[in-house]
Order: sequence, then C-alpha cells, then structure tokens
Amino acid sequence: MTSVYRQIGVGCELLFREILVDTTQYRARHWAHWSYTAKTSDGKDKTLSLDGRLEINEIVNLPLKERLVKWMEDYCKELSIKQFPQNGVVFEVRQGYKSKDSKRQNADIDNATVAWANGYLPIFAIFSSQIDSSIVLRYRNNRCGIMFGSLSENPGISIFAFCRIILEYDLADFFKRNSEKIKSEVYTVLNALLDAK
Repeated sequence: MTSVYRQIGVGCELLFREILVDTTQYRARHWAHWSYTAKTSDGKDKTLSLDGRLEINEIVNLPLKERLVKWMEDYCKELSIKQFPQNGVVFEVRQGYKSKDSKRQNADIDNATVAWANGYLPIFAIFSSQIDSSIVLRYRNNRCGIMFGSLSENPGISIFAFCRIILEYDLADFFKRNSEKIKSEVYTVLNALLDAK
C-alpha cells in the first residue's frame, strides 16, 4: 500500500510539472525542475531536487508571468517576508501529507532555506486536503508556502485555485474528466498486489 501511495504521489508530481511546461511555454523542459547539491556528513556531494519550478525570466507566457509576480508579492506579504524572491517559485509536490515525522519536516525546511538562498519562494503543493493544521503553521512560520486540495478560491491556499487563476489550467476539471481512468488504474494495481502469491 505504501508503494501504491508513493506512486500516486509520483503521478501528481509528473502531472504538475507537465502543467508548468505547457502553461509557461518554456523553451526548454528543464526549467520546470530544480535541483541543488549539498554535502553529506561524510563530505560527499548529494543532489537534492524539488518537483517543479516557475523561473520568472524563462516564462514565455507574459500574462502568466504578470499574474505570477503579483501572486508572489501577495504571498510574501502574507508570510511577512520583505525580501522578494527574484528568480521565481519552486514546488515540492505531494499527493497528501499525513505524516507528523519531524525528520521529514526538518528536511523540507532545509530545502526551503536553500530555495530562499537561491532566490526562490518555496511552496509545498499538496494535491489532497490531507495535512495537519499544525504542520501548515510550522511551515508558514518557517517562510514556506503551502497549497493543498482545498475548495477555497484563494490561490495562496488552494492548489486548484492556483492552477486555475494563475496558470489558467483547470486541475479540478482534469481529475473530473479522468476520474474513472485513474480509479481503474489504481484498482488494477491493487488487485495485482493483493492476488500476488
């Protein structure tokens, strides 16, 4: 079950990145992804990556760029941040967030710190509404934005509102249109796992 849940998360990540590529009209796909190198405790290099990126200077779709910059300004005010992230936004995409694992939260906050140091606003994009309010508060207090699967019309809270209003892509409609196909694929995988001998 954990593996299935993880693969649903990977699917959400791939879908979100495709939406970024299509709506921004990036000339190169790599702009939709962001990674950085950090040192491990034994001095080796380790590459860490986030799942999506809106690189302001590479966005070809100018109306989207204008909406994004205004949204970023509003978001920074909401988080009481005076420094504007000059390069854009980076996203960590998840299907849900049930865990209260402090190690995972600390790693997320470390990623966010590096994002800020590189001129990016870090946003956690959670597709479902599965996230504890105390985690939301902790992340926001550490200058991380969080959007989740809310019915809110606020694009700073709801990933669906963000996609519709800022990116002009109806993510909720995508799931409505493909609901039966997605369910069928999940059931097929679950049945195969449960029937395995």
